[in-house]
Amino acid sequence: MDNIGKKESLTIEFKSDDPRLSDNDIVEVVVGFSNTEGGELYVGVEDDGHITGIHKDHKNPHSLGAVISNKTVPPVSVRITIIGEVRPCVLVEVPKSSSIVMTSSGKILKRRLKFDGTPETVPMHPQEVLSRLSNLNRLDYSAQPVLNATCDDLDSSERNRLRKIISSNRGEGNLLDLSDKELDMALRLVTKVDDHYVPTVTGLLLIGKENSIRTFLPTAEIAFQVIEGTDVRFNESFIKPLLSAFEMIEEYMKAWNPEREVQSGLFRIPISEFDQRAFREALVNAISHRDYTILNRVRFLINDEGLTINSPGGFIEGVTIENLLTVDPHGRNPTLTDALKRVGLAERTGRGIDRIYEGSLIYGRPWPDYTESNSTSVNLFIQRAAPDEAFTKMIYQEKNRLGRSLPINSLLILSVLKEERRADIHRIAELTHINEKKSKVALEQLSEAGLIEARGTGRGRTYMLSSKVYLKTSSLIKYERQRDIDSLRQAPLILQLAEKQGFVTRKDAVELLHLAEPQAYRVLKKLVEEDKLVLQGRGRGAKYLLKE
Repeated sequence: MDNIGKKESLTIEFKSDDPRLSDNDIVEVVVGFSNTEGGELYVGVEDDGHITGIHKDHKNPHSLGAVISNKTVPPVSVRITIIGEVRPCVLVEVPKSSSIVMTSSGKILKRRLKFDGTPETVPMHPQEVLSRLSNLNRLDYSAQPVLNATCDDLDSSERNRLRKIISSNRGEGNLLDLSDKELDMALRLVTKVDDHYVPTVTGLLLIGKENSIRTFLPTAEIAFQVIEGTDVRFNESFIKPLLSAFEMIEEYMKAWNPEREVQSGLFRIPISEFDQRAFREALVNAISHRDYTILNRVRFLINDEGLTINSPGGFIEGVTIENLLTVDPHGRNPTLTDALKRVGLAERTGRGIDRIYEGSLIYGRPWPDYTESNSTSVNLFIQRAAPDEAFTKMIYQEKNRLGRSLPINSLLILSVLKEERRADIHRIAELTHINEKKSKVALEQLSEAGLIEARGTGRGRTYMLSSKVYLKTSSLIKYERQRDIDSLRQAPLILQLAEKQGFVTRKDAVELLHLAEPQAYRVLKKLVEEDKLVLQGRGRGAKYLLKE
């Protein structure tokens, strides 16, 4: 093998070993990988992937592994493999670390891509170390004292606003009985440093003076923009105490969020272009979970396609797009998030993401989209879409019947069935990211409530929305179409096809009737028993002919 067959990337690095590559160069790449996404280091390979071989000092994997372990803090355990025989190279597989790693000489490094797309290993700046620790849940940046700030940097009028919010949002009522100093301590807005109290990052963000926030936390910028076509209709950026910022953004949103009504019996259902409760949770999430060590702004953009919310800082360790709705709730800034929960601004269960999804699901709209998120930002997109009125009425009526909202798993499943028309439990679990056991429980509950119908048994069992979705609408045509082919019509259709092409196979029946293979087999078997078809052959070659 003359070429390694790969290209350098954020997680792949080639190093020539001719002349001998220094141990420090190897260790620095290992540290960079550990502090980023992990990766593969190939020693004895040129930048173009051409294998030139390794120096004799690097032919012993155990010795090389010991060097790496001894020169990294904490020690990094790597897997080393010798590749090839005639002109061997070394593969060093480096895991992503769950802490900050440095060289024994004190260098903290990371991997990044240059403008031309090639990778490099560079030092991590102090704020990047804080960001990394925050992402790993090893540091609560929002609980840190603000250096050089004093309690004079807190605004008494913002503290009064905080008290009003606690009262109006049904926060923890006992907080209102506390003095200002006690309130600040209870919400960890201040912390003790050298026998005196100073504001924490949370304190300055929530009730700090505007000029003080600009001075000490210039990263706390927020932008609200409205673009129609290519015309900018509204564009404002600001740095303010978060409590004041929340109120401003909600007022801006009201002006650009039209509402319509859907009639359901004697009641009218108000439906906003973007669900107000969902937006509030998305607003709180964007501001409370953002990375305040990154000099960037939280951006709210409304355009012809929909609403986009961009928040600096990627998902924290353990959170992915796939497990957003199932992972245990935990955030980047626990102290800030806890304060927002206690004053009544944030969802107390930590499941605000459920409410964001609910705001689209209950109206039969497309799901919130996080697919544009990356390692440096979380991007939420909520598409503009007209509500499905029949679906909305069904959800509204069921909510009234139960006296509560439907569980998020039930809403996800109903949404999938609305789009897929019919699906089995494997498909439902795949699309919702709900495991099959929980999916089965939700499906049984929905079936008992009469919201879905099940057809078939065993592995061939499928589910579809019930006629409730379309009751009291102009017609039941959609429901009839969704039911596919009624069982009473299955036999005549099979016989018609057999007459046209001379025979029918099990595969033909599956495609014609939209049934699982076991169900199609039972239909064909019944026609044979009724002397309407004759089975010819066995296995895959079996055919069913009309009986003469």
